This record gives sequence, C-alpha cells and structure tokens, in this order.
Amino acid sequence: MPQIEGGPRHVLTVGELAARSGVAVSALHFYEREGLISSERTTGNQRRYRRDVLRRVAFIRVSQRVGIPLADIREALHSLPERRTPTRKDWARLSHRWRDELDGRIAQLEHLRNDLTGCIGCGCLSFGVCTLQNPKDELGVEGTGPRKWADPT
Repeated sequence: MPQIEGGPRHVLTVGELAARSGVAVSALHFYEREGLISSERTTGNQRRYRRDVLRRVAFIRVSQRVGIPLADIREALHSLPERRTPTRKDWARLSHRWRDELDGRIAQLEHLRNDLTGCIGCGCLSFGVCTLQNPKDELGVEGTGPRKWADPT
C-alpha cells in the first residue's frame, strides 16, 4: 500500500475510527486482518483509514447484528467493484440476497421457541418425545435410556 503522511483530514487514525464507529480498536484490527477494511500507513508505520471506512464498518456491524456470518459479509464486500464502500443501492441488493437465509433462520427460531415452550410446559423433559433433542424418537432405535448423555465407554 502507498504510504501517506499524517495530517490530511480525509483520513482517520485507528483511535478516531474507533471513536466515530463505536467499534473497539481490537475489532478494527481484526476486521483489517480478515480483509474487511484496509488502512494505509504513514512513514512512521501508523495506520490511517480513509473516511469511507466508517461506512464499511457500519455495514459490517449492521450485517453482524442481523446474524450474517462474517464470511458472507466478506464475500459481499469483495463482490463490490474495486472493493469500494457499499452504497445504498449495494445494501438493498445485498440485503435482498440475504433475505431468504434470514427468513429461514427466523422460522427455525420460531419453531424452537414454540417447542421449547411446550417442553418446559410439560415438565417431563422426556427424550422419547422431545422435539428438541430427539425429534420423531430417532434415538429410540439405539436403545433405552438417555442416549445423548450415555457413558461412551
């Protein structure tokens, strides 16, 4: 990467980026190691971030907050031309791409919530009929007793 001199206000130090984004310095270093953001170095080898990195960090944080895995976020950012900062149009396209996956997770969580409530409500925690640990009594073919916690020896 080209080295830059300190001073221009179009760049931020890692501390300034952390303060402005609300993200810890260690997380910013992690994002950089993972190729999600990049910095330039001063002649004194200090990181300097372009101001548009703030938008990339916001994109990463919002994506993580809704449950998008970091690998998918990286793939999305790398899909942008010249690895530029996502625009509103990019966000709309990428979030639409993730919608089906998120809808599937929501359905799974609703199912889990409903089964969990029923399980706690019955009080028996029977693994013979528990839809959480033993759907359709799949473990029954292995024998009797608590198959999940049986002594492996």
